Amino acid sequence: MQMNLYQLLESGFPKDKPSCAIETHDGLFYSWDDLEKATSKMANLLASLRLPQGSRVAVQVEKSPEALFLYLATLKAGLVYLPLNTAYQAAEIEYFIGNAEPAVMVCSPKNFSWVSKVAFKAGTKHVFTLGEDRTGTLLDRAATQSDKFKTVKRDDDDLAAILYTSGTTGRSKGAMLTHGNLGSNAEVLKKFWAWKKGDVLLHALPIFHVHGLFVASHGALLNGSKMIWLPRLDTKELIKHMPRSTVMMGVPTFYVRLLLDKEFSKQTVKNMRLFVSGSAPLLTETFNLFKERTGHTILERYGMSETVMLVSNPYEGARVGGSVGVPLPKTQVRITTDDGKLCGVNQIGSVEVKGPNVFKGYWRMPEKTKEEFTKDGWFKTGDVGRWGGETSAGKVPDNYLCIVGRSKDLIISGGYNVYPKEIESFIDDMNGVDESAVIGVPHPDFGEAVVAVVVAKPGAKLNSDAMIADLKGKIANFKVPKKVIIVSELPRNAMGKVQKNVLRQTYA
Repeated sequence: MQMNLYQLLESGFPKDKPSCAIETHDGLFYSWDDLEKATSKMANLLASLRLPQGSRVAVQVEKSPEALFLYLATLKAGLVYLPLNTAYQAAEIEYFIGNAEPAVMVCSPKNFSWVSKVAFKAGTKHVFTLGEDRTGTLLDRAATQSDKFKTVKRDDDDLAAILYTSGTTGRSKGAMLTHGNLGSNAEVLKKFWAWKKGDVLLHALPIFHVHGLFVASHGALLNGSKMIWLPRLDTKELIKHMPRSTVMMGVPTFYVRLLLDKEFSKQTVKNMRLFVSGSAPLLTETFNLFKERTGHTILERYGMSETVMLVSNPYEGARVGGSVGVPLPKTQVRITTDDGKLCGVNQIGSVEVKGPNVFKGYWRMPEKTKEEFTKDGWFKTGDVGRWGGETSAGKVPDNYLCIVGRSKDLIISGGYNVYPKEIESFIDDMNGVDESAVIGVPHPDFGEAVVAVVVAKPGAKLNSDAMIADLKGKIANFKVPKKVIIVSELPRNAMGKVQKNVLRQTYA
């Protein structure tokens, strides 16, 4: 391909520029012409800062069409986009800015006072604001710029984005995704999910991670499809806009909540073509109930920050509950034993992948990057899986992948990755805490709920509610334990290692 990702996406824009590209929940309409002009104005603003090639633009703002235009403008200007979860607090933002050293930081107007202090202290020269209500200094400054901009040339191997993905030990790692990684995946998914002329995407996902920003937005942009843009998951809004939509992508929580709403019916989904689920395991019970209620079979797929999408149930062909489907075209997947041998059907092992979608490595972590790839160049996902076998939905075809667990105790709650080690470090620092173990337990709405099991120091009295309240001021809300359980000791094996499997069984 050897082109800037923006040029690839732009190649799919419709010729009818006055037609609607984005319609918001509150009745605003943005044409393709609006999208192109706003993106060019922002790209011109970024270019006027005369930043060195490869400079990072870090963004922590609420979801809005303008936030999407900022992403596209960053690509267009040949810079590197760094999306940050809106729930991150000061300590987390301090780490990301210190590690990525962005040249530009864009934050919500309400957070400017503290974000700007952190950014300027780390050497970031430019801090702008962008509100979800079309306010902020970014738009004020961009308004005076030209609405024409020549896209900066970029090659497949040039960096397009950095996505921070926490490790189970130590701090977050920045996964470096190139124009080629993201472009190849967008093209593959367009064909594999049979995007059609006239498709309308119902977009209710956040745009600071892979699913909402790359998989959903890229799909609609490359297909020249209108998006109905919701700021967040709101079941009533989904039901209201679904009759005018044809495609929806969601985390399992979307489908659980829709099924709980009596208004959700076959009539609601009359024009829908495709429901996609990802970012967390979809319970077979949800898969079956949805099919029963709507006549639609949810398409479950599997990917990660480092690779975008890897595996998917087919658009045409059997979609199997409890399985994430078959490897996508151009993507290779293998399952290996601990000693590196290939696993046979129904044999559990480590999932490893290869393909043009696999990331370039971790930002400024050459040793960690080397560690995560095999000698023959396969990326170790850290997930555990098998080909075929049985699920509660029945027999799985031998070429379909089932993810059975995670080798690193990762918790996925409501589609967000939660890494126990990070939360444990905050809890262990609290007065009166001797040690802690954070686990995920099954939850009907979130897939998994975060639970902390804590041992008090001799003579200390701990209050679970106070501990939760303290954590809410320090870490993102999705990481805060739903429950803190105080115990006298943690279960350990002969080597002294905490047995989290025992805790998960005990508190499930």
